[in-house]
Order: sequence, then C-alpha cells, then structure tokens
Amino acid sequence: MTALRDYSAAVTQPTLGGDPPRYDEVVAPDGALRPGWRRLAEGAVQLTEDDLRRVGGDIERFLANDGVTYTPADQDPGPWRLDPVPLVVDAAEWSPLEVGLAQRTELLNAILVDLYGPQRLLSSGVLPPAIVFAHQGFLRVSARASAVDPHPLLLAAADLGRAASGEWQVLADRAQAPSGIGYAMENRRVISRVMPELYRQAGLHRMAPFFQALRATLIDSAPASSPNPRVVVLSPGTLSETAYDQAFVASSLGFPLVEGSDLVMREGAVWMRVFGRLERVDVILRRVDAEWSDSLELRKGSQLGVAGLSEAVRRGTVRVVNGLGAGVLENPGLLPYMSAMCELLLDEPLRLPSVQTYWAGDPRSARYVLDHLDGLVVRTIDQGSGPGLEHHGPDRLRELIVAEPHRYVGQELLPLSQSPTLDARGVHPQAVTLRTFTLRYGSTYRPLVGGLASVSDDDRVPSSKDVWVLKERPEDPDQGLVDVLPLTNVRAPAAMVPRVLEDMFWFGRYAERAEDMLRLVLTAHASAEDYRSRPHTAGGASLAVLMSAVARLSGSRHTADQLDDNFRSLLLDAHRPGSVAQSIGALRDAAQSVRDQLSPDTWQAFSWTERASAHLSTYHYSHQVAESAGQMLTGILSLQGVTANMMRDPGWRMIGTGRAIERGLQLCHLLAATTTVRRGIDVDRDVNTAVLSAAESAVTHRRRYRGYVRLPGVLELLLADAENPRSLAAGIEEMRQHLAAMPESTGSTRPERLLDDLADELDRADVASLAVVEGENRPDLERFLTSCIGQLLRLADAVGDVHFAGAPVPRAFGFATVTE
Repeated sequence: MTALRDYSAAVTQPTLGGDPPRYDEVVAPDGALRPGWRRLAEGAVQLTEDDLRRVGGDIERFLANDGVTYTPADQDPGPWRLDPVPLVVDAAEWSPLEVGLAQRTELLNAILVDLYGPQRLLSSGVLPPAIVFAHQGFLRVSARASAVDPHPLLLAAADLGRAASGEWQVLADRAQAPSGIGYAMENRRVISRVMPELYRQAGLHRMAPFFQALRATLIDSAPASSPNPRVVVLSPGTLSETAYDQAFVASSLGFPLVEGSDLVMREGAVWMRVFGRLERVDVILRRVDAEWSDSLELRKGSQLGVAGLSEAVRRGTVRVVNGLGAGVLENPGLLPYMSAMCELLLDEPLRLPSVQTYWAGDPRSARYVLDHLDGLVVRTIDQGSGPGLEHHGPDRLRELIVAEPHRYVGQELLPLSQSPTLDARGVHPQAVTLRTFTLRYGSTYRPLVGGLASVSDDDRVPSSKDVWVLKERPEDPDQGLVDVLPLTNVRAPAAMVPRVLEDMFWFGRYAERAEDMLRLVLTAHASAEDYRSRPHTAGGASLAVLMSAVARLSGSRHTADQLDDNFRSLLLDAHRPGSVAQSIGALRDAAQSVRDQLSPDTWQAFSWTERASAHLSTYHYSHQVAESAGQMLTGILSLQGVTANMMRDPGWRMIGTGRAIERGLQLCHLLAATTTVRRGIDVDRDVNTAVLSAAESAVTHRRRYRGYVRLPGVLELLLADAENPRSLAAGIEEMRQHLAAMPESTGSTRPERLLDDLADELDRADVASLAVVEGENRPDLERFLTSCIGQLLRLADAVGDVHFAGAPVPRAFGFATVTE
C-alpha cells in the first residue's frame, strides 16, 4: 500500500481510551479524502513511504544548500526543518477564513488606534484597564492623541488551530514584529523543486505577488515629503532566532538589512551611515521588539535600536512598521474581550473566534481558573504563546494567581487538528498549527493566501509544512491580486553601511585563509603519505618543515606519530586557531551578517564543505583526509565564482581587498617557515616544490623553469612576478585598484600610503640577494618577510580605520559622567 492509503486506514480505525477526537486535515471521518486532497489524489496517492523519505532527503539537501537556519531560544543555530507532506486547504474552506483574518486585523488596528488615542475601550468599560496598563507592550511614551497613526498596523500574523469540529480558532495574535513569512516563501521554493509534478497538478496560489504587495506597501507608507523613500529592515543581528527570515525578507524586497548601530538620530530624523555620510531613512520594517528599539525612552542600555527613535516617530519624520506600541496586541488577556471590542469599534460581530481564554483579573474567571488548573494552560499576560507555567506546579501557580490575578490568564487546551508527518518511525498523524499573515494593501487588509504550518514530534523538535491553498478556478489571479500598485521607476540610491563593508572584508580574509590552509594540508598530507611509503628518504625532513609551517599558521605543534590526528584537527576542530574549521565558521558568520548582499549560491559552498566534514568525521581512513580536504577546497573555490558575479560596488571591493591582504600574509608566513633556512639540496628541492604547490604556482613554475626548482626562481614567481595572480606583487596591484575605487579614498589616505610603501619595498628587493645564505640561514629574506608581514597587518588595520569607521561604540547612559 501507499503512504496515504496506510495513513487513511490508520486514522479511521476506532481509538481506545479517552483521547479527545481530532480533526484530520487529510481524511474525513468516513475514510474519504478531504476536498483539497481529492484534487491531488492522482499524484499523492501513489507516493510510498520510500518516496517520501527520498523527498525528505532532497528537502534537507536543498535547505542546507540555501543555508536555511533557525535558532531556538538558548540554543545554537540549527537546520530549518520542513516536512514533505503539505497542509492542503481548498478554496471553499479558505474563503471564510480569509474574511475572518481580514476583519481581525482591521479590528487589531482599531484597538491599537484607540488604546493610544481616545481610549473608548477603557472609558466604556468594555476592556478592563489593568489588562492594558500592566502589559509590557503598552508604551506610555506613545499614548498621546496628537501622535496617533490611523493605520499603525501594516503587517500582522495570527497563530491558528483547528478544533475537533473543524472550526479555526486564534491561538495568538502577532503584531510586534511578525516573523515567518520568509520561511514560508523558502518552504514553497523547496517543495516546488522536490515535488514538481504534484506542485503543478495542485493549481495553488503563488506567493510572489504578496511579496510584491508588501514592498509596495512599505514604500507607500513613507512620509508624504519623501519623493524617493528609503526603506530599511531593522534586525537584532545574526544571533536572532529568525535571522534567516529577516535576511530573506530584506533580500527579496530589495531593502538594506541594518542593525541599530547602522542608524543614528539627527535633527529629529533617522539617518543611515553610508561611507562617512548620512542618508535619510523614511521607513523602518522593524524586527526588533519595541522595548529594545530606543535606549533613550524605552530600554536603557539597549544597543539593538536607535536612541531617540520614539521622538522621530512622534514628529512623523520616519514610519516604523509595525508601530512601536503594537506589542500590546499580543496580550492574551485581550482574547476574552475580542467579540465585545469588535462590536464597539467595527459595529459588526467577530467572525474568527479565539481559543477560550479566562483573564484572572475578573473574579468569576479567576475562580474558574483556580478550580481548573489541571485542564488549562496558565500563562502571564506578557507571555503570548508557547509553553505555559506548568513547571511551577499547581500549588505555586495558585499562589502566583492569588497574589496578582490581573497578570494571569488560563486557556483551554484545544485538541489541535492532525496532519500526516514523516519522521524516523514513518508517516503518522501530528498536531498542526497554522501561522497566517495579513497585509494592509491599499485601503484594505489582505491575508496571504497560504502561510506557515508547524508540527512538533515527541521530542518537541519543531518542523514546518508548506501551506497549499488551492484555486477555485485555474484562471484566478494569484493572491487575488490582479495588479500590484504601481511604483515609481526611480532608481534607488546605493547603500552599504560601514558594518557591511567590514563583514565583506572579513569574508574575503576568511575565505582566503581557509583556502590557503586547505592547500597546505593537501600538500603536507601528500608529503606524509610519500614519507610513509619511503621512510628512509629525505622526505622526513621535508615533511617536518611543512608541518612547522602548519604549526606557524595554526598555532599548534605536532608529533610524528599523530599526523592523521593533526590533519583531522586542522579540518574539523573549530576551536583550533587558524584551522580550516575555524576559518569556515568565521566565514559563515560574516556571510550571515551580509546575507542580503550575497547570492543564494553562496550557501551551496558551505553545504559542500559541511558534507565533506561529515564524511571525514565518519570515516577514519588516512585517504579520507585528502578526499575531504579536496571537497572542502572545491566548496571554498566556488565562492570565488559567486563573488565574481557581484556588482562592482564597495562591498565587492572589500572582499577583494581582504582576500589580497590575507593571501599576502599567508604567503609570507609560508615562505618564512620554509625558505629562510638551508637544509641541503634534496630537502630544499622537496620543500620548494611543496611551497609552489601550496601557493598554487607549481604548474606556472614548471612551464617557466622546465621543472628546475631553485629558490631564486621560487621567490621571483611568488613575490615579484605581477603576472602570477598568487604573487605578492599581484596582490599589491589588486589592492591598489580596489582601494582607489572606494568612496573614502583620496589617493593620500593611510591605507594607500602604506600600500605604496609596501610596493616600494618589494621593488627595491633583489631576489638573488634575498636567497643568499649566511651559515645556514638567509637573514635578508627573513628580515624582508618579517617587514612585509608587519606592513600587511598595519595596512589591514588602516583599511578598517578609514573605511569601516562609524559612530562611537554605544554606551549605556548610566555610565555617562555628569558635569555640574
């Protein structure tokens, strides 16, 4: 039998025990398929469990190639999980839900306007004041009628669950900084690639028009005085739980992804630091909680937002989406009063109900909560969703509620609907929730036709599902949008904040550092294999020289009987300074910080290196070291192809500058560790050959010198030959071109002067003199290489001082001194 038939047979079997009935998203109680799945039956019913496992493996690979991550609270970033079986909803079933979502978002907007304006809900007694004023999301600095925005809520989300009857109910409203829309789009992209036949057969709504509408809405929301609005996406940074989602949205919309340190308040407006100047910001799509958005008026010491942002909002010089006070809408204490608030503010009945909730500030509800602690989820009004407070135990919960009843709610446990989910044990039903998104587009609220579904297995590890809303007719427009609002055809000004330039610079440095170490490991490992097969040759001395170079660049020592362990450590130990693993980890962190600036192909390179590392961790054969190192090198080299297709903007030039500086440093360290001492003809010949190989110049040297390896020729090729792209001379010329094109360069800046000094020293150097031996050493060569290393390090620091200079490091106001 196929997976769907097996699942249908299993869920229609009579159940024993007192488990509450659940609505099944695929199979009706009589065993027939739900309407949405009937349209997919021809393709879906044929899928076996093996087919789904193959699709699941493809999904994992595609998500890894795209670098999709998720960071649960208090945990390290992990892979995003996507189940191969989508959540399917047919058009007839979606239509009333869409109406309910639009009405609910309109109601939330009206509540927000009222609470920060006339406060009719409070004065009329419809909403108890304690619910609002005790909630952390209510910002008193925004509660003034003169500052009320008629449409503060442009983008909202709602977490929904389905009751046993099939009725959708709202579990929580999301208005602070709704996340997940980027993950939803990524899910759709992946599923459409791994199950193309089923995807085409379904006839579902594409999501791209919703993103176009979101972009138009954000641009249109700018203050009227802005002819060519600047929109930015404000992120807490790469350590945020949904950092990928934020970067995806910024990249898809074409807006800069910024952090609080990239913005500054001047003359009552918000500005972005760009190349030593300031550019006006008109709209901020906020992914930082309001409390952390302003260290002047909201949270002292916060470095995630912009000091003075609240004042800029009050002046109307910048539009924040959503408004800073929107977090109050995530208060679960509002849920029992939604119907009454809808009657008062919209003069119509509430169409989409909430899960049954009891606010303990009401004496009658408090008694019910205290009498039913075992059957309710108890949480504070500041805890919108997620696990409740059950870890306290019933006695402690009772004490907390009695002490401050207005701070607690109790919610009924909704028997969530179930959907087939694939895991290690097979395909079986799991509870599912749905996150929907609603956008104010034009004069109305439009829900995304689709969303982001979530399931959790017994280990509480979350997984997601793509949401397929089927069209009623094939000719229906996607998302119901016949045409997106017209946009101006004005070219947006280029923008790249100093922080992005710094990340790009280190992206180039770490990429080059990983590449050079990989080449050295491959060369040293080949020498080690040769020495093992011929232990009585000069290979032992040559290998010792190469391993000393490894130790110089990785800050570690080795023993002859631990070579394989040493090589594995160089490739896998992320805590070892200078190792490949450490460089790739730092490279990935730098790339995450500028994800919106990079091609999606970037993440396939990391996926390639991760698979190579996994193979090396699994297989302990010596030859696996070379095989995995070669695969890692292929992945790192592919980044050069990705960056070669970038716009020739300052970010691209910083990548090139970082690469050239690091290549020069690595080359000088390699030469200093291998060529400054004479060790005999045979050993020197082997070492020089290995150096050429590690510096990717062996083929060029062989063609030029007919295989005759002598140190002067090696030094000429690696130091002075500007035609060799791996040489120090070529790197200097590359840096000269990149720095000259930077906006802050004048021809006389310190980086340019230091580069001229380095070029002059190289021009004055006589290769033949550098190779002269005094005793067993080459002191002139050692002094020259030491000088070059020092100048390259000073150059790197100078590049940072000139091109990455921003504002002073933010300081908490409590540390400021006061002058009387």
